[in-house]
Amino acid sequence: MPTGRVFTTGQMAAQARVRLPRAIFDFIEGGAGSETAVARNRDRFAQIALMPQALRDCSAAHSEVTIFGQRYTAPFGIAPMGFADLVRPGTDRALATAAKARNIPYCLSTAATTSIETIAAIAQDNLWFQLYPGSDERIAAGLMQRALAAGVTTLVVTIDIPVPGKRPRDLVNGLSIPLKPSLRTVLDVIRHPAWLLRAAIGERPGMANFVEAKGSMSGLAHAEFVSRQLSCPGLDWKRIEAIRKAWPHHLVIKGILNPQDALMAERIGADGLVVSTPGGRQLDSAPASIEVLPAIREACGDRLKLILDSGVRSGDDIARSLASGADFVLLGRPFLFAVAALGPERGPAEMIDILRAEFLNTMIHLGCPDPAELGSDHL
Repeated sequence: MPTGRVFTTGQMAAQARVRLPRAIFDFIEGGAGSETAVARNRDRFAQIALMPQALRDCSAAHSEVTIFGQRYTAPFGIAPMGFADLVRPGTDRALATAAKARNIPYCLSTAATTSIETIAAIAQDNLWFQLYPGSDERIAAGLMQRALAAGVTTLVVTIDIPVPGKRPRDLVNGLSIPLKPSLRTVLDVIRHPAWLLRAAIGERPGMANFVEAKGSMSGLAHAEFVSRQLSCPGLDWKRIEAIRKAWPHHLVIKGILNPQDALMAERIGADGLVVSTPGGRQLDSAPASIEVLPAIREACGDRLKLILDSGVRSGDDIARSLASGADFVLLGRPFLFAVAALGPERGPAEMIDILRAEFLNTMIHLGCPDPAELGSDHL
């Protein structure tokens, strides 16, 4: 069991790089194309300076926020991530457990390695569900019904993956459909015996929410089927409007970068948007989420809740996001790094604590006792 102390997301990532096979670390860290979008997301955050306001009473400073009718301990949650259990068996469960214990939301991916029902029993009312509408409307409807039956009240519909992005790192490592690991990848896995042993004795990672759809299909045929279901080049606003009408609770549309799309989402009755690239893993030429956020806020005013993801790594970044117009933030990669670095029992909770402590420290330095008061005056 890891015993070393870590204090930042960067240190978590450095330990994860050592503990994970190269192919798995690359799957987490990598992005589309030349990974310009990954770098752009980080670079734009680094360019945002925050302006302190002196002599403000912050003796009662706190990090709590309310979004979609629920009060959370901090203005951030865990983003949806597919195949999280590749890092370590039980990762989905560990993330849900930490989210519930620390009272932040955990957004379960359609492509998760653990089922909606299993995670709902752990995260309870801290669970959001992320839906890929996909090519088969019946499957999407079935996933929505399962989420509803499990008690989910916030549905996050991803619209920015019409086709899978090209991720060269995964192609080089053979993490593709069909799976074709290179000799280098095989040898590297052998050099990580602790990871290999856990993978061997744990449940084999798969897309648990598609088990019922598998039927008599072979493993390869099922993988290809799921790949098609996670993308949909024919997806349009009519389909999203139908989902809005079918879903009785909070609906969030994930993958908005254009202010005109934000206005369309408002017109069909969305409750919120996730301004997302996502994480530079799909369109390498996309702008950074943080740089388009102010224009989207200006377009929709306070009528929609705006959630920012892609490139967030620290409490400073969370504060930058809120000052730039976000109501809330989602983070993905840092939590997978934390599981790899510190294990599933300790890693996710410690990552939450680190981010929350950093955020509170930044707020107090800015002279801002309440996250709701962060705004353009602090830029």
